[in-house]
Amino acid sequence: QVQLVESGGGLVQAGGSRRLSCVASGSIFSIRAMAWYRQAPGKQRELVASITMIGRTNVADSVKGRFTISRDKNTMYLQMNSLKPEDTGVYYCNADWRTFASWGQGTQVTVSS
Repeated sequence: QVQLVESGGGLVQAGGSRRLSCVASGSIFSIRAMAWYRQAPGKQRELVASITMIGRTNVADSVKGRFTISRDKNTMYLQMNSLKPEDTGVYYCNADWRTFASWGQGTQVTVSS
C-alpha cells in the first residue's frame, strides 16, 4: 500500500505564496503518478496539477503560471504563488499505484482578500 501525508496548509493573504508537501511511504516504487487536487466548500474536487514518475507535469489552466508541481524522491511539492481567494480549499495529495489510488487526509489552504 501507499500512504500519503500532506503538510504546509494555512492562512495566507492574497498575493502571497505557500508550499505544500506530500510525503509518500509504503510501496513507493509502485507509484506511477502523483497529483494535487483541491476541494472548495460546496464544490467538487478538482485536479490542480499532476506529475509522473518520469517528471512529466500537467497543471490546470486556473493555476497555470502561478502553481508549480515538483517531486524529489518520495516527496511531492506544490509551490503556490500569487494566491487568490478562489484558491481557498482543502488540498489533497493523490497517488496512482498499480490499479489503486491513495489519498492523503488533506490540508486546508485559506487565502484572505
